[in-house]
Amino acid sequence: MATEDRGPKGQGRRATATGAVPPRATFRDVLAVREFRALWFSEILSIAGDRLALVALTLLVFHQTGSPLLAAAVYATGYLPWVIGGLFLAELADRRPRRSVMIACDAVRAVLVAIMVIPHMPIAALVALLFVITMITPPFESARSAVTADILPGERYVLGAAVMQTTFLGAQVLGAVGGGVAVAFIGVRRSLAVDSATFVLSGLLIAFGIRARSAAARPDTAQPPAWVRAGKGLRFVFGDPALRILLLLGWLVAFYTVPEGVAAPYALSLGGGPIATGLVLASTVFATAIMTPLFTRFVRARQRLALMGPLAVFTCATLVLTALRPGLAVSLVVFSLSAAFGVYQIAANTAFVVRVPDERRAQALGIANVGVVVGQGAAFVAAGAAAEVITPAAVIAICGGIGAVTAFVLTLRWRHVSPPGGRHAAKRRTGNAAAPKSVPLHGSS
Repeated sequence: MATEDRGPKGQGRRATATGAVPPRATFRDVLAVREFRALWFSEILSIAGDRLALVALTLLVFHQTGSPLLAAAVYATGYLPWVIGGLFLAELADRRPRRSVMIACDAVRAVLVAIMVIPHMPIAALVALLFVITMITPPFESARSAVTADILPGERYVLGAAVMQTTFLGAQVLGAVGGGVAVAFIGVRRSLAVDSATFVLSGLLIAFGIRARSAAARPDTAQPPAWVRAGKGLRFVFGDPALRILLLLGWLVAFYTVPEGVAAPYALSLGGGPIATGLVLASTVFATAIMTPLFTRFVRARQRLALMGPLAVFTCATLVLTALRPGLAVSLVVFSLSAAFGVYQIAANTAFVVRVPDERRAQALGIANVGVVVGQGAAFVAAGAAAEVITPAAVIAICGGIGAVTAFVLTLRWRHVSPPGGRHAAKRRTGNAAAPKSVPLHGSS
């Protein structure tokens, strides 16, 4: 019995008889999709703009007040609203057409950032505007992630997710560096104007580059309150054993990114300064950016799922080596290896997205993002406090050990909830169109 696969431009391609291996998707296939290119460029603009505004406002507050605490509070304001937006607003991308949600989010953010450009704007007003802007980001990101699965079916979705992940890392770095450079050369106000323009361009790319689709969820005239819908979303995600395990595997990022939170004191403990701190931070990102496209392109879907658990264990366990107090060079190798093993997130993300029904996908992704942001923030604060008492190397080793044990337990649990026959059950829940044909689902991001 033949099955049909859709090419990157919508052409029908007949696969061979049942059991034949479909052609391997390539990054060229992904980038050949016009809608994905528009989504990709809009993501670059949005992330870089977010980082630019956050850096510019942090520097503005510090220069005007001279208070490190207020500057840190502004920087934290760029993260805390994710909790509100992720829990209560992300589901808008299920109940409303996702393209419309993304355009509306970009339009509102462009206007709010433009208001920041007004001279003599009080700092409290700037912080409040930043809070609202960041709160609007989760529904945009949830809509973007959900619509990616609509644009890229099958194995192409996995490669598309890898492109987006690599882009996210690169755009964050470029946005942060660009923010400092922009403030130095054109000032804070003009930097904010540039940020507003990035949202306008992003919205235009989405409006003219992505076709309209109807809302994923059926309209309900009697909508319950937002907190009730949020509670239902949490019960849905945590009530499914496979979704819960995949979610917790994703949240392990809080443990293996602890070196970022204590990079400065760790470098100082090794006799290094700002350059050493920068090298530590770079080592926690660079390897992931390199390995992500390689992992998705050259490791087959079934192997990715099989490697997901062991890689999650290794990405945390590798950090235990810092207990031996290695020098800077060896430390950079340890952090790079840990970051490289972190490519398991691609497999977890793909399995999560495939298992969640389309009409609940944006809300589920919003909940996942909230856990990542809150978990990392809490882990960084706890690591910083612990580094006041014990050495930064010990802090990293302890966090790595806890993460490794947790990953090991989750890996064992995953094998129990992913029986060989789970593939068909998952397809019945998500629909054949949503399930990538070449991704083996074993009871299941």
